[in-house]
Amino acid sequence: MTSMQRVKKILLALLMLLCCVILVMYPGPGFYLVAVIVSVSLIVYGLRMLLYYLTMARHMVGGKTVFYIGVIVFDLGIFILTTADNPKLFVVIYLLVAHAFSGLMAVLRAHEAKSYSSPGWKWILLGGIANLVIAVLAVIAWLSLRSETDLAYLYAASLFYSAGIQIVSACKKTAIVYIA
Repeated sequence: MTSMQRVKKILLALLMLLCCVILVMYPGPGFYLVAVIVSVSLIVYGLRMLLYYLTMARHMVGGKTVFYIGVIVFDLGIFILTTADNPKLFVVIYLLVAHAFSGLMAVLRAHEAKSYSSPGWKWILLGGIANLVIAVLAVIAWLSLRSETDLAYLYAASLFYSAGIQIVSACKKTAIVYIA
């Protein structure tokens, strides 16, 4: 990981922590601000992927994947922007889908890493379980609590966890493989 990538990860984590503080301080209106930040960032990322496809990726192997990712992310950003009037729905959908998918992928990666006798499989499994717990808590909060404040605190905790993971991964030493 280059130093510029590390700086980007740390800045993203700081933005997540800022959103976390906003949600804890102002649970009601904070949802709208976070929804706008997330949707604008997804729209910009989707447009960047589409521009990358149009300029370079269409000539590459796997270039259509870049196009599909760009379209899906752009559509997701527009969807979140249009559902900003109902923040509970936005938060539950995001927490459920993003954390359940991420947790499931991490558990599968940990299983694969364990089969290769990798020493870091326990940390991958722990992160996957944490993501799955957040997804289950989102469903429980949506079904039982119906409180915007409790949902805001759950989403803030999710943002805090994600920011912590970003900072840890930015500060972690990366192995450099030299081919002689």
